[in-house]
Amino acid sequence: MTVPEERPENAAGTVQERLVAEVTSLVGQLVADKVASRLAGGDATLWGPEAEPEASVRLAWTKLHETSRPLVAEIEALRAELNAEGVDRVVLAGMGGSSLAPEVITSTAGVPLVVLDTTDPGQIADALEGDLTRTVLVVSSKSGSTVETDSHRRIFEEAFTAEGIDAASRVVVVTDPGSPLEAAATEAGYRKVFLADPHVGGRYSALTAFGLVPSGLAGADLRKLIDDAADTADELATDVDGNPALLLAAALGAAHTRGAEKAVLADTGSGITGFGEWAEQLIAESTGKNGTGLLPVVVENAESPGFADAKEDATPVAIGPKPDGLMLATEGTLGGLILLWETATAIVGRLLAINPFDQPDVEAAKKAARSLLDAPAEDAAAPTFVDGPVEVFAQDGLLPEGTGTLTGALRAFLATTPDFGYVAVQAYLDRIADASAIVLRAELARRTGVQTTFGWGPRFLHSTGQYHKGGHQNGVFLQITGAVTDDLAVPGRPYTLGTLQRAQALGDGQVLADHGRPVLRLHFTDRAAGLAHLVEAVQEVGV
Repeated sequence: MTVPEERPENAAGTVQERLVAEVTSLVGQLVADKVASRLAGGDATLWGPEAEPEASVRLAWTKLHETSRPLVAEIEALRAELNAEGVDRVVLAGMGGSSLAPEVITSTAGVPLVVLDTTDPGQIADALEGDLTRTVLVVSSKSGSTVETDSHRRIFEEAFTAEGIDAASRVVVVTDPGSPLEAAATEAGYRKVFLADPHVGGRYSALTAFGLVPSGLAGADLRKLIDDAADTADELATDVDGNPALLLAAALGAAHTRGAEKAVLADTGSGITGFGEWAEQLIAESTGKNGTGLLPVVVENAESPGFADAKEDATPVAIGPKPDGLMLATEGTLGGLILLWETATAIVGRLLAINPFDQPDVEAAKKAARSLLDAPAEDAAAPTFVDGPVEVFAQDGLLPEGTGTLTGALRAFLATTPDFGYVAVQAYLDRIADASAIVLRAELARRTGVQTTFGWGPRFLHSTGQYHKGGHQNGVFLQITGAVTDDLAVPGRPYTLGTLQRAQALGDGQVLADHGRPVLRLHFTDRAAGLAHLVEAVQEVGV
């Protein structure tokens, strides 16, 4: 872990020097308050009396490198059973913490895992095209009532049955004790039910059954992952100036106090795949509330716009070796980095005077989506205008009268970004077939000079969605939806995946609008053509 370096040779260096002094002072206070040892010991009073009830039932993650060890043998035994039956393809149905940790664990380990954290019919259909005779479905939901995950379960059960496969023998459940999913799984006689520790929140659950079961069934080395976390635990629990969690928390806290309310994350050769996406949820949901917090901005690499040219409203953070002139860098093993960032993020909550374990604004978008599912589909509003394969839907007053081109709409929309604000691109598309949409982040950041995030919908609703509503209210939101050509019915439910996807986009858009935020929705009547047209329009914005 490295902290800001002194560079007194120029004015920027003077600012850096003062920041180093602030970090040093903050670390000294954290050491004096014994924050590291108290957190490792489960002290729920660290975040004040208002947070104490929640914190008192959310700190078991600090001991997972010890308590999760017995689970490993159980997972290994199930994997051996399944493999003996010719079942070696693992599909994970989960959202938020239930999918992000397994994805980074398996990607880094180089073992295959099909992750379903979407309601896009095309992406689900692609997963169904795999060999079902070799497939086991892991249904992972802390609450046991996650609508996306329940939809996946219903669809796959029907598909298994249609193939003449005993569906119950191919479903493994991970959930909290007493959840509706546990009851349903027991009644259905599913292959196995893993009950996770209920005293760990979803975004801190990487080393619980939520992170370990799908990863272990896919073939990741869980023993090494836990050992690596354990090797870091004592250092992170020690009240000394060199504790990397205290240094990271103090650096982020001091930068935030100076107005750097965004943490720009880039991989600089860590050897870990997708760590930024996992850390994104951890940081955004933990800190983005009460009108404050850190917005994680995950970028492509250290040369990406928004990182290499970070301004005073953002702190660049490398995951891996430290490039020249960078402010912050963390490196180590995956297990060690997971525990480091969990510990530091919890401590940042103390520095920002917020509860890092609740997510008060996540439910709003879910409620709005549910209400739209109950509304007639034919009540959809007409687009503001149409430009080729793109239908443009704008809030009243967002665009100047007479705007009739996509480029014009983007210019007007982006002009609403406040000073030191950010642009959030929200793509309710197929994360596989429409993967190239991610280029929009860099293109927009390069042409506007504004920090820009990219999220796949509805995946981001379980991640940065909390910050969008609860954090600093200076974001503008570009929603992208696409025509559904081959929809999928959800067995036992009165809606299709396409209907659910649309409801989630419109519901979240309405909640953001209710918060006074600008929202521009672009609907592709042809996905490939629409995306190409949008990229061209973005490239013209700065001309």
